Amino acid sequence: MKNTLETSSGNKSFVLGLTLVATLGGLLFGYDTAVISGAVSSLQSFFIDTLNLDNGEARTVILEYRITVYVAIYIVLFSVGGVLIKLVGRGKGILSTIVLMAISTLVISNNFKDAPVLDEETANSLKGFIVSSALIGCIIGGSLGGIISKEMGRKRGLILAALLFTLSAIGSAVPEVMNIFGVENVTSFIIYRIIGGIGVGMASMLSPMYIAEIAPPKIRGQLVSWNQFAIIFGMLVIYFVNFFIARLGDESWLNTVGWRWMFASETIPAGLFLILLWFVPETPRYLVMKNRDGDALKVLNKLNGESHSARILAEIRDTLKIKDAPWLSYGWMLIGVGIFLSVFQQFVGINVVLYYAPEIFKSMGSGTESSLLQTIIVGAVNLTFTVLAIFTVDKFGRKPLMVIGAVGMAVSMLALGLSFYLGSVGAGALIFMLFYTASFAMSWGPVTWVLLSEIFPNRIRGAMSIAVAAQWIANFAVSWTFPMMNDNTWLTSQFNHGFAYWIYGGMSMLAAFFVWKWVPETKGKTLEAMEDVWNK
Repeated sequence: MKNTLETSSGNKSFVLGLTLVATLGGLLFGYDTAVISGAVSSLQSFFIDTLNLDNGEARTVILEYRITVYVAIYIVLFSVGGVLIKLVGRGKGILSTIVLMAISTLVISNNFKDAPVLDEETANSLKGFIVSSALIGCIIGGSLGGIISKEMGRKRGLILAALLFTLSAIGSAVPEVMNIFGVENVTSFIIYRIIGGIGVGMASMLSPMYIAEIAPPKIRGQLVSWNQFAIIFGMLVIYFVNFFIARLGDESWLNTVGWRWMFASETIPAGLFLILLWFVPETPRYLVMKNRDGDALKVLNKLNGESHSARILAEIRDTLKIKDAPWLSYGWMLIGVGIFLSVFQQFVGINVVLYYAPEIFKSMGSGTESSLLQTIIVGAVNLTFTVLAIFTVDKFGRKPLMVIGAVGMAVSMLALGLSFYLGSVGAGALIFMLFYTASFAMSWGPVTWVLLSEIFPNRIRGAMSIAVAAQWIANFAVSWTFPMMNDNTWLTSQFNHGFAYWIYGGMSMLAAFFVWKWVPETKGKTLEAMEDVWNK
C-alpha cells in the first residue's frame, strides 16, 4: 500500500514539523555538552587558580568536591544497580550493587584520605570534574528516561528536559547569583551543570523515541537518524557562538565575563524548544498505553490520514501485548557486545577532542581566537562526515565502516601523540586531528547507534539501556581523566603531552579487533534474523 506521506503534503509537513521540534532535543544535547569547550581555560582561571590566594576557601572547595564525587558515584552506582536487577534478578542485582558501592567507598576513601590541599594532582582532578560534571547528570537522566517516558509521557518528558536545560544555562552563567545551595560558587556551578546533564540524558532517549513513534514506518529510519545530525549540528553551533563571544573582548574579559555568555546563550534554543513543545501532540503509542485510544486516533489521522489510522491503531495495540523476555535470554555475549561497543566508542577519546579541542590547539601554540576557530573546523568535519555516514551505512555495511574507522583513528591518534612527543605540532598535527574526527564521524559516531538499535531483538529491547548507561559512564571517565594525564608534570616531562593520545590510539586498535572478531554484521538482516544469530 502506498505510504500516505507520499500522497499528502499536509501530512508530510506535519510529520516533518514534529520531527524538527523533537530534534531540538538532540541539538540541545550537542549544545549543552560542547559549550564547555570554549570555557575550559576561563573556568580554570576563575574557579581554580584563584584558590591559591585563599587557603581557607581552597580547603572548603576541595571538601565539597570530594563530597560531590562521593554522591555522584553513589548515584551512578544506584542507577547501574537498577540495570543489574533487570539483568541478573533482584537478589543478585542488589548484592552486586552493594559490593560495587563497598569497593568504590574503599577506593575513594583511599584516594581522598589526605588533607584537603590544592596540589597539582587535586587541581587537575577538579578541572576534569568541572568539565565532565554534566555527564553525571547524563547518566542520571538516561537512567530515569525509561520511567519518565512511561509515567509522564514523551511530550511532557521533553518539556521537563527543556526546563532543565534552561535552568542549567542560567545557573551555570551566574552560579553565585543562583547559589541557593549554601555552597562555594564552583560547587554551585557544578550542580547546575549536572542539572543540565540530566536534561541531556533524558533528551538522548526521549527525542529519538518521540520521532520513532510519530514517523511512518517507511521513513522512520531516516527521520530518527537526523537526531544524530542535530546533536553534531548543536556542537557546531556552540563552537561558532563561543568563537564570536571570545572576539567581543580580551583574555581578561573572557575569563571574568565572556564564559558566562557562552553558558547563558543556551537559554535561546532551550526557550525555543520549550515553547514549541506546547504545540506538539503526545505520541499515539503513549496515548494507547494510557487507554486514550480516541486521542491516539486523532493524532494518527493527522499523521497518516483517516484511511489508515484504524489499522495502525490496531497494530499499536498488538505490539503492546508483546511481553518482555529476560535480558539474558540470548546469553552474555549479546550484552557484552552492546557494552563494549559503547565503551570503545568513548575510550577512543572522541569527547576529549570535542570538549577539550581549544585546549589541545592552545598546547600546539595557538591563541584563544585561533584555537576556537580551529575547533569550528573540527566541528564542520564532524558534521560533514556524519552526514556521509548516514547515506553510506546501508551501502557498505556496519562492520567495514567500524573497522576501517577504528584503524583510521588509531593511526591518527598515534601520529598526534608522536607529534607532541617530538615537539612538532604544526599543520601536520591539525591534519591528524581532522583525520581522526572524520574517521570517527564516518564510523563509531553514528554507526555504533545503528548497531545498538539492531543487535537487540524485540523481546529484549530494554537491554539497550545497559549499553547506553555504559556509554555515559565511559564518557565521564574519559573526560574526567584527560586533564590528569595531559597536565601531569611527570607525564608531560616524559611524553610532552603525547601520552593520552597514545592511550586513545591503543584503544582504537583494540576497538577494530573487537568489531572484526565479535560483532556480527547487521546490514540487511531483520530483527528476527538477529534472534537466530544470537541463538546460535
